[in-house]
Amino acid sequence: MNPLRAAAAHPQFRSGVRDMAAVTLGVAAWGLVTGVAMVKAGLGVPLSLFMSLTIYAGSAQLAALPLMVVGAPVWVIWATAVCVNLRFIIFSAQMRPFFMHLPLRWRLLAGYLTADLTYVLFMKRHPVPGDREAQGAYFWGNASMNWLSWQVPSVVGILLANVIPTQWGLGFAGVLALLGLGYSLMSDRATAVSAAVAGTAAVAAFALPLRLHIVVAIAAGVCVGLLMDRTATAGEAAR
Repeated sequence: MNPLRAAAAHPQFRSGVRDMAAVTLGVAAWGLVTGVAMVKAGLGVPLSLFMSLTIYAGSAQLAALPLMVVGAPVWVIWATAVCVNLRFIIFSAQMRPFFMHLPLRWRLLAGYLTADLTYVLFMKRHPVPGDREAQGAYFWGNASMNWLSWQVPSVVGILLANVIPTQWGLGFAGVLALLGLGYSLMSDRATAVSAAVAGTAAVAAFALPLRLHIVVAIAAGVCVGLLMDRTATAGEAAR
């Protein structure tokens, strides 16, 4: 049976939609900014729509755009996008026990739909595997709402980019939205320290060409986070 069809009839599907609806304002603002940025960077409407619908990763898209504009080597663009999205390796590892019973095509769809807030809200509601039907329904409701909250404003931004004046300050609004989303992800000390280190590294390496300070910041944040996680795990094992 189609998991989406079965999930839509479950009460947890509506719970997932409601939980995501409470934070969609920031997601929508960032999606709109990203849509406008892609067109104004010179990608054009068709390519921007393709990028939004297939990549569905705002931070990676915005990190890659300046590199594409300045004609950076393809390997630099790919490396930047990969580094920006390294966090999804952690997301997938933690969510794997919840979805391994699904066929491959549905696991791929779940991977595509998983975003930062999707992961955060799902893991808060369901910290350990349990009722597969209820947990799956919550995820599909949560992820579907998040996808719509991103894609609809992004498409609007793409289609109206040439009539939206830059004086509206959408870039600043997008920064505020991203800060809000980032703050919601800092749920423990390790995450907060990693974010602080990444920010410091980005400022320190800002003079690097081709926006490589972004790669430096991500690498520094990931390394610190992994080190703190390993230290914490070793400490618990020693007790």
